[in-house]
Amino acid sequence: MSDKPALQPETIAIHGNRVRDNQFNSILFPIHQTATYIHETVGVTKGFGYSRGGNPTVNALEQGIAALEGTASALCFRSGMGAITTLCLALLKAGDHVILSEVIYGGTMRLFHQVLGNFNVEYSFVDTSNLDAVRQAIRPNSKLIFIETPANPTMKLTDIHALAEIAHASNLLLAVDNTFLTPLLQNSLKLGADISMLSTTKYIDGHNATIGGSLATHDEAVIERLRLVRKTLGTIQAPMDAWLTLQGLKTLPARLDVHCRHAARVAEWLEADPRVHRVYYPGLSSFPQHELALRQQSAFGGMLAFELNATVEESLRFIDALKICTCAESLGSVETLITNPATASHCDLPLDERERLGISDRLIRLSVGLEAPQDLIADFEQAFATVFGGAK
Repeated sequence: MSDKPALQPETIAIHGNRVRDNQFNSILFPIHQTATYIHETVGVTKGFGYSRGGNPTVNALEQGIAALEGTASALCFRSGMGAITTLCLALLKAGDHVILSEVIYGGTMRLFHQVLGNFNVEYSFVDTSNLDAVRQAIRPNSKLIFIETPANPTMKLTDIHALAEIAHASNLLLAVDNTFLTPLLQNSLKLGADISMLSTTKYIDGHNATIGGSLATHDEAVIERLRLVRKTLGTIQAPMDAWLTLQGLKTLPARLDVHCRHAARVAEWLEADPRVHRVYYPGLSSFPQHELALRQQSAFGGMLAFELNATVEESLRFIDALKICTCAESLGSVETLITNPATASHCDLPLDERERLGISDRLIRLSVGLEAPQDLIADFEQAFATVFGGAK
């Protein structure tokens, strides 16, 4: 047992597993923008040989993310989809079967529909909030369950602990896309998952400056397999992006606290407004899975979705009328971002399938930023007035 005192998240984000510059004592770890490394003698390096396999700056970010995840190590990738693709190519072969959340990021759907399916990887999209449905979906050739909770964009939740028990009883691995909450608000590995995936583009970076992804697990054999496949594919994070993400990581706890408080206030205001048909936010007592959110999350995050009492055309005009909220395809940044999933992240899905999953053409996804919530609410008011006039 370690004699070191347990550190709080705010301290871990800044100092956890910190890699220091031992050449000039720079307070910030340097950017090692290099393709290759000089051998001290034939076959002997200082730990790095070629940046497709490993890079000191990327390693510094990996150590920081591992500290937050509570693992011995983590791996960083060029994008969140790069992380998911590497995970699948590392763990699956032709004929294997994967169970996925039916409400999940559109890019993950495309990966299976348009890429992995061509290599005879079998897959089923299942309502993973329904544990019986998951049990029924397991086949003799099933190898992996991959879920996203809260799900993008409807915020639907899956019980990670319960699903981990089901997965492990059938000798399956459980991987969780934890992008919306990060390990600070929901530690999927402590809840029983085998692998945690993050799109570091989002809350980890927090400033819309980089594209990236990460994978963390307690299984060092899986880490080494992922490291080999990452090196082979060339999906490692870029040094400059890793350096920028490392700076964002330090303020993650402080930013998440504000995101959560602001999102709760905006969600409550939207729910009380008669011009709004429905709000999807796990922090609201009206959210169908609110009790599950209380059990497996330490807070409710900065993401929500809503539908207006309006037509599709009016809903899109409402988005266009906003002045502070920015229409853009991302989330988790200091700026409030708003999007229409039907025309963005989930545009490849047929209309009937989207509607079955609750991703209607008028659904609006909101990533609440660090702006004053009263200013965001005022922005909504002026957009309502622009589209519908002044009356509620």
